[in-house]
Amino acid sequence: MRLDPSSSLVCVIDLQERLLAAVPDGTVAVHRTARLARAAALLGIPMVLTEQYPKGLGPTPPALANLLPPAVAKMEFSAAATIEQVAGNTAALESIVLCGLETHVCIAHTALDLLARGYVVFIVVDAVAARHSLDHQVALRRLEGAGAILVTSEAVLFEWCRSAEHPQFQAVRRLVLEADRAGTGPAGHPA
Repeated sequence: MRLDPSSSLVCVIDLQERLLAAVPDGTVAVHRTARLARAAALLGIPMVLTEQYPKGLGPTPPALANLLPPAVAKMEFSAAATIEQVAGNTAALESIVLCGLETHVCIAHTALDLLARGYVVFIVVDAVAARHSLDHQVALRRLEGAGAILVTSEAVLFEWCRSAEHPQFQAVRRLVLEADRAGTGPAGHPA
């Protein structure tokens, strides 16, 4: 299954300030998610932002929140119902691209619920994170075994474009180069 911008939706799950403070790779997840959001906006791909119990976990960092639609507050760990509510009856919606926190809780619950509802779920491995590495790694293995497709943020961007002839290719390419120059290359390693 390949990503098609005409049938994709990006869901940013619970990248909130207080939770990010406890996540070692939280900054990388925020940078990668911001890049995905910028590309989605360029390509006209709808986005959903959720916040888990914002009173306790705080808001999405402003620099990221400014790139996304207004946050939908939730108490359930899964954001599947929120995604379907926001997306409405979009018959063309097939693929959901997930990024955010935490891999083994809200990302996992959302992905499993979406898979059960027949969606193709892409987990952006460099834009999801958890407080503990073991939880993150085991969740990714579980989700892949359940049918989710593991991808990197850069792979998503170029798959959406399909070709260097895409009208937005150069703008998307600049997003990748900016991340490399900022030293937030693959998995946060220096470019």
